[in-house]
Amino acid sequence: MAKETAAQRVERIKVEKSGLDVLRDIYHYAISGEEVEPEDIDRFKWYGLYTQNKNLQASDDETLYFMLRVKLVQGAMNLEQIRIASGISKEFAQGTAHFTTRQSIQFHFIRVRDLPEIFYRLKSVGLTSVFAAGDVPRNIVTCPVSGVDKHEIYDVSEITKQINNYFDGNKDLVNLPRKYKVGISGCSKHCMGHEIQDLSFSAVKFEDGRILFDVRAGGGLASNKQFALHLGFVGASRILEVVKVISILYKVHGLRENRKNARLGHLITKWGFEKFKEEVEDSLGFIFEEGKVQEYTPYAKREHFGVHESKVKGKSYIGCAVNGGNIGEKGLEDLADILERYGVTTIKATTTQNFVVIDVPSDAATSLVKDLERINIDANPNPFKARTISCTGMKFCKFGISETKDAAITLAEHLHEKFPDFEETVSISMSGCSNSCSHPNIVDIGLVGTKFKDEKGETISGFELVLGGTLEGDKSRFGEKMKLKIKPKNVNSTVEKIIASYIKSSKKYISLFLKDLIEGDEFTIYNLK
Repeated sequence: MAKETAAQRVERIKVEKSGLDVLRDIYHYAISGEEVEPEDIDRFKWYGLYTQNKNLQASDDETLYFMLRVKLVQGAMNLEQIRIASGISKEFAQGTAHFTTRQSIQFHFIRVRDLPEIFYRLKSVGLTSVFAAGDVPRNIVTCPVSGVDKHEIYDVSEITKQINNYFDGNKDLVNLPRKYKVGISGCSKHCMGHEIQDLSFSAVKFEDGRILFDVRAGGGLASNKQFALHLGFVGASRILEVVKVISILYKVHGLRENRKNARLGHLITKWGFEKFKEEVEDSLGFIFEEGKVQEYTPYAKREHFGVHESKVKGKSYIGCAVNGGNIGEKGLEDLADILERYGVTTIKATTTQNFVVIDVPSDAATSLVKDLERINIDANPNPFKARTISCTGMKFCKFGISETKDAAITLAEHLHEKFPDFEETVSISMSGCSNSCSHPNIVDIGLVGTKFKDEKGETISGFELVLGGTLEGDKSRFGEKMKLKIKPKNVNSTVEKIIASYIKSSKKYISLFLKDLIEGDEFTIYNLK
């Protein structure tokens, strides 16, 4: 009998026992201390758990540690949830806590024996890790200032809530071909990143005053590296219906033979766009409306930093930057203390590993900003801290080739020190491998973990330089690999040279400067004078 493929193995595991049903096994392993069966380790993902890299473990430490991802519905955390997260970080995760690019929060060094208590604490404050990972609908991404932004096109809070309720622990969606990512936004800055979602809805206001949603499907990074395709427009009342139809269509017809070709975008490629659209419309019983596709905000400018007057009278919201999303136990505790002192109740995470403080008394906003600065949380961040993001890297991720989280923080600090007066927004990403968790292909300057041979012929870990990516609706483009491999110790100086060369150039925007670099005959770092 032929050996089963990786895809066949996963499909068998999912059929033999639902990922949702592994919860009782988690409790059994926690109480008994028995070794976790390899196939159950795969099912643990349905509760947001991944095994982590052993790089930081002592040689005599045989503990099986996990990363735990906790969903923040609509990116929100109230004070009680922030304090619970801080306690989990302190008691069970060696002080770790990171915001993610899907508006969630992650912890590391989680032991199986601690999971019952962790799950109890999460549930006590309305948090969950169910469907935070695995072949299921992931956390819906949305605009963090929906409902409070005076300039938003449409408040999608209620729609997002409806779809979350539909997805939440839905047994009909427990076995999808692969992960399934949905985004919904009425943001005028288009911060949700609709171009790279499996399915997305972006509000558009037409000249006749109507507000419809631009529906796109099939976007993704890594193995499904393509921008989502425009299906048409629908009204807000039909969004949930479209979500249900496409979700079930993906479940029934999605490709399951190869894990690297199993996303919704792969199905669209196999069928062809017209057939996919026809199947969706036939199931819906109506056709998508046609209309002019709007212009979208460039990726680097999709942010909500600073103090802004809210729709709510007497309130403001404050967009804040955290170093690479790395907030930790102490940062969460200090944040909760400061917010409580000002009578603030809620923050909302962003898709760039930062967060927005939602309900600040307007007369206290300036004072709150100063207090946040004391704990290294900036409402008016320099451009490098504002938009430098990273994955967990080889420190925690078993797929990581290069270290990223601390390196990204150091890079941002280095660039600000070298260019303290630089004001243009520039997006930078460090990814520990080619899986693109930190989106290195859609930023101005991307650094992707790779292995290569140094001048001595020895294989080392480092980064490949990727330049010129962005999201901007139909003008979106993936960054170009520059065929330049960089040692970790040279990352800061390499990016510094790129910024310095741009400053000396006559180009008005860094995107135009990078375009010239990409289109040059052959790129090396020595092109940068």
